[in-house]
Amino acid sequence: MKVLVDTSAWVAYFRGSGDLSSMDRLIEENLLVTNNLILSELIPALQHRGEGKLIGILREIERVPLDIDWDDIIGMQVTCLRNGINQVGIPDLIIAQQVIREGLSLLSRDRHFGPLSRHLPLNLE
Repeated sequence: MKVLVDTSAWVAYFRGSGDLSSMDRLIEENLLVTNNLILSELIPALQHRGEGKLIGILREIERVPLDIDWDDIIGMQVTCLRNGINQVGIPDLIIAQQVIREGLSLLSRDRHFGPLSRHLPLNLE
């Protein structure tokens, strides 16, 4: 199964923090994918730091196109609020929607995806 690696996981990986073995495995097995939302969060800071080579590598990763269903996003927000999950922003809901729709798994360091996965069919790595 392909894995969408979100911004928080990439940042931790770049910093060398936490368990890096799962990211290394995904890279070695060519199982990771990205999208333009995640790249738009990562690339400006990398560009500012002059990390052109890293930007080039990120741009080579398979991109899954975003097809946002805003009514579904609203429904996901309602689900979050009904279940006391109050810290999930729209970008993370878009990522969750894409993971669910595309049959992907998600690798993230954001804690709110755990509770969200108990209420939505969200596969976490």
